[in-house]
Amino acid sequence: MSERTTSSHWASTIVQALEMGDVDCRRLFEQLGMSYAALSDPDARFAQDDMTRLWQLSVACSGNRAIGLNMACVVRPSSLHVVGYALMSSCNLQEGISSLVRYQRIIAEGADFSFHPTAQGHELTLTIHGDRLPSAKESAEGSLAYFLAFCSWLACRPLIPRRVSFCGPAPVDLEPYRAVFKEPVQFDAERYAMEFNSADLDAPLPTANEALAQLHERFANNYLERFSDTQVTHQVRQILCRVLPQGEPKRETVAQALFISERTLQRRLQAEGTSFHQMLDDIRRELASQYLAQPKMSLQEISYLLGFSAPSNFFRAFRRWFDMTPNAFREGL
Repeated sequence: MSERTTSSHWASTIVQALEMGDVDCRRLFEQLGMSYAALSDPDARFAQDDMTRLWQLSVACSGNRAIGLNMACVVRPSSLHVVGYALMSSCNLQEGISSLVRYQRIIAEGADFSFHPTAQGHELTLTIHGDRLPSAKESAEGSLAYFLAFCSWLACRPLIPRRVSFCGPAPVDLEPYRAVFKEPVQFDAERYAMEFNSADLDAPLPTANEALAQLHERFANNYLERFSDTQVTHQVRQILCRVLPQGEPKRETVAQALFISERTLQRRLQAEGTSFHQMLDDIRRELASQYLAQPKMSLQEISYLLGFSAPSNFFRAFRRWFDMTPNAFREGL
């Protein structure tokens, strides 16, 4: 399966936030075998796992588990590549966030946003998938912090979400989170998410420009064509992550969701160097390691979320993936 990547635009913003926390990123880049100079190359992209290692080393060096929240202090449209300008020129935040969801892959292939209505507004949810390594929680926290600050900058006024949710246990010090997100934050949630009021999403943006919005959308579509070789893989990944809690995913179901035949799906995945069963296995392995990092999730619940018909099937698969039991893996964390 092809390696996920992060744009140099987003990577340089992460580096700026880390360096605000007194992290020597030049040294860490050298230690990780990454090119610091490539941050200035608009076409460069960095491997997802290398960015995860950068987050991990930065936390270890700084001792700051909330360092991702520095992302709220480095807001600029170019951080989101052409997607940032598409968001700026949108008529309102609801339209802009829809563009973000549609073109997120340009910014970072490991992240998946979804946006759906609630009783009193809309909820934006974020899932970050690792490749060989589970994603860093600081990456998700930083993404939410950045996006809230960016939306406030676009609206020319502070936006206070109705609710902000984080996976994993609450930190000892909640003050950095309250300073960024204002409202009481929730931890041990099933997903990273922010809920916005309808009035905030529907208000016209001062930077709205329909002609520029169309232009930026065309640029974004053209850029996505560079990923045409992994387009089906990305779509299948999104579908599988969505349907896994409903039970064992069928290739027929995924093909129908993509409006193609099973044979066509199999051929396209094969052309991209993978298969349906390989993708399903890889996604389950990635999600299993992420779920086990959340102490309050039971093994039976994790088995259900991964689409296994019985916990025993999950245990056998986990031994094959990691050569240990889920309990041993969790104790190691």
